[in-house]
Amino acid sequence: MTVRIRPARPGDEAAILRMVIALAVYEREPDAVKATEESLRATLFGENAQVFAHIAERDGEPVGLALWFLTYSTWTGAPSLYLEDLFVAEAARGTGTGRALLTALAKEARARGCARMDWAVLDWNEKARAFYTHIGAHHSKGWEPWRIEGEALDRLAAG
Repeated sequence: MTVRIRPARPGDEAAILRMVIALAVYEREPDAVKATEESLRATLFGENAQVFAHIAERDGEPVGLALWFLTYSTWTGAPSLYLEDLFVAEAARGTGTGRALLTALAKEARARGCARMDWAVLDWNEKARAFYTHIGAHHSKGWEPWRIEGEALDRLAAG
């Protein structure tokens, strides 16, 4: 069995949503997903889409997902590829699927002139942290993720 990585295309929304939900379950947030096939279709394939995805397939079946978008680094003066979600189905873990997805993204990043790739990893996910270290990634010490959402975002937007 070989893995094939390809850009997501219209018609992949159901498979992408299944993998997003499976990732949320794995990350101990099973009720957090609000995305729908329709919202994924609009976001990934609508006019001026700013979010992208790659699908890993084994024997024609989706077994992995890398969902990403571009950001910008003023320090490098170049775009960065931000990996929002990386998911590999349990049956495909340890087969090189995750590395194949990241290799495809690294090629995408270079083709787009990106200086780097960034992502976040849960502090308890030791397997992922070990994998990322193995491929040459490093933890960005000193930087902490911050977020505003829900009512706080509404209050800030209201001025």
